[in-house]
Amino acid sequence: MSGDGAQAPRIKPAKAKNGSGVGEFYRQSRLWHAYLSAFAFLALMFFSVTGVLLNHPDWFAQPRPAAQDFELILPRAEIDAAMASADPAAALAAAAQAQADLKGVYDSGEVIDREAMIRLNGATGMTDLVIDLESGRAEATIQSADAVTILHELHRGTNAGEAWRLLIDITGFLVLGLSIIGYVLFFSLRFRLRTSLLLTFASLAAMGAVFYFLVP
Repeated sequence: MSGDGAQAPRIKPAKAKNGSGVGEFYRQSRLWHAYLSAFAFLALMFFSVTGVLLNHPDWFAQPRPAAQDFELILPRAEIDAAMASADPAAALAAAAQAQADLKGVYDSGEVIDREAMIRLNGATGMTDLVIDLESGRAEATIQSADAVTILHELHRGTNAGEAWRLLIDITGFLVLGLSIIGYVLFFSLRFRLRTSLLLTFASLAAMGAVFYFLVP
């Protein structure tokens, strides 16, 4: 029995175990690996599939869509304004695109005498323009791309526009970051580290051997 003045024994709260700096580093690495995976894996699957298609274009070969020809008239004022600009061919292309749904963006062009020849290129197709600068009459030939060609262009990014090229850059940096973090996490798995490093060196050796002995 305890008297009125007796005090209950104090229970000291357990001290929170502060994780070591290395442990916190690995914890953050796992978190960032999960966050980056949300987008990077989707992008990586897309570029993996399109890379295989790029390497085997005959697997899903399709007949090329028929070219479409049509005419349009550029107003005199727009032609004069384009000819007075720093790049007449690009300005003429922009004027034509404002009037019609043309495939591609300005790629190249030249003005010879009173005629302009312009090429538009894009992932979904291309357009050739011939413009009579006297009458304003423009003849457009549109060649649409098939589905496989579109996937090829998206994979390469050559004619896919600035926004898509930026997406490719972002994807590349994300996948690189994901790979680096993955290697960092190898060091948190001591029992797998040796195997992981051996596989890494074997992979590098295999790639180097294929390049050295088999690439013409």
